[in-house]
Formats: sequence, C-alpha cells, structure tokens
Amino acid sequence: MISNAAYTYTPRATLIGGKGFIGQHLHLALQATGWNSYVAEKADPRLTNEDLGHVFYCAGLTADFRQRPYATVDAHVLLLADILQRCQFSTLTYLSSTRVYAGSTSTDEQAALTVNSNLAGDLYNISKLMGESLCLNSRRNVRVVRLSNVYGQGMPEQNFLSEILRDAATNKKLLFRSAASSEKDYIAVADVVSCLPRIAMEGEIGIYNLASGHNTSHASLAAQLQALGVTCAFEEQAPELRFPRISTTKLHTLCGPMQGDLNTELPVLFNYYARMP
Repeated sequence: MISNAAYTYTPRATLIGGKGFIGQHLHLALQATGWNSYVAEKADPRLTNEDLGHVFYCAGLTADFRQRPYATVDAHVLLLADILQRCQFSTLTYLSSTRVYAGSTSTDEQAALTVNSNLAGDLYNISKLMGESLCLNSRRNVRVVRLSNVYGQGMPEQNFLSEILRDAATNKKLLFRSAASSEKDYIAVADVVSCLPRIAMEGEIGIYNLASGHNTSHASLAAQLQALGVTCAFEEQAPELRFPRISTTKLHTLCGPMQGDLNTELPVLFNYYARMP
C-alpha cells in the first residue's frame, strides 16, 4: 500500500511469465511492499476483461532458445504483441537482456546494435529486439528493461552460475570450460525486484539497463570457490567469453547504486546449493 497525506491506494500489478525465476521473486517482493500482484496465465480471461494495472512482462526463454525457436518468438514477440494491442493497462515493463549488446562498442541504451540472422545464437537477440521495438513503437506507456545476468536462490538449472555452483557444492571440484579471463556482469535478484517497480512508476518511456555496472571474471569466481574448499581448474585452450561493461548511468539516476555484490554473496549461494538434495 502506498500512501501520503492526501490519499492511500494499493497499486495493482499483473505478471506475465510470473512463474519463472525473476517473476516469482518479483511477485513476492510486490506483495511484501503492499501491491496487489497477480500472476496471469497465457490464456487468462482477465487479460482482456480487466484493467491490468502495471504489467511486468517476464515471459521468455533463455538457455533452450536454440532448441525451441518458435516458442522463443512466441514468448518474446507474439504474446507481447497481443497484449499491447488488446489489453488495458497503466504501464507495461518488458524484460529484455543485455545480451543484445554482444559485439557492440557501446552499451548506452541509445546505441545502435548489430545482429546476424545467419547465426543461430542471434535468434535470441533478434527476438528480444523485436519485442523492444514493438513496445517502443506501440504508442503506449511502456518501458524496456535490459537485464544482465541475474543471480539469487532458485536460479534456473540451465544457467552458468547455477551450474558451476551445483557442481562445486556436489563434487568439491570444478572444471571451467571457458577461459579464466572470461567475465560477465551479475546483478542480484533483490536489486532487480527493487528497481522494476520504480522504473515502471517513476521512469520515463524508453530503455533502461538493469545491471551492476561491473564485470566479475571467472578467475575471481574460481578464487572464491577455492577459498570454500573447491578445487578449480580451467580447460586448456578454453574460449574467452567477455561481455562489455554495461552502462548504468540512467539506472543510477533513478534508483541509486545497486546494493548486491556477487563477490560478497557467493559463499551464501554456495551454501544454498550445498544444502540442496
């Protein structure tokens, strides 16, 4: 519930894809802060029969998009197009990905991006960018949020950080199949669910990067895991996978600096996976 001296009201949220990792965390966070949060099914009659309030579009595929290209386009584009055309809402926040910056020289939200339809791996980026373009050209009250690599309890199984932590906790040894110099931007799910409502209600129409703004290398992850008793090694001639540092100037202007830090939270995550059956 949100209140001031003049009035009190309960904001309403409708989550599309609310049963996934981010959707579940967002749903609980919204409820905990006084929102009326509803997780909608794909064919839910409420989508077209009611005012949806603030829509958070969390639907999408990640690791299995190569095996499920049609489902990827359906989730990232077709269902979105239907909601933009047919549904009543106050705002819609579309969750995209900082993967779209792959191969780009700039990670500013206004930067021109490059994709190649000949590459199977670019299907994900192309479909996300199509979803972004639909939102931004819909003439509706929308925001696009490009998420970096989100970490926290309950991460999907087909996720790099989830996989290495499960392996490390189970076997007490780990072989990295990408070079020690590989690096990514990681952001805590707690920061994500804190920022999304602010972007929806206070942000301007347009694109926001939602990232930590700094990269963590595989070498750093290995060093921390070794301190926890895990033997780590890197595959010989493993490829280097480096993502550009994500610009967070626009995000910090609205939400301030992020609170989470993978370097300090990794032991807690490791213990979480160590307790799993």
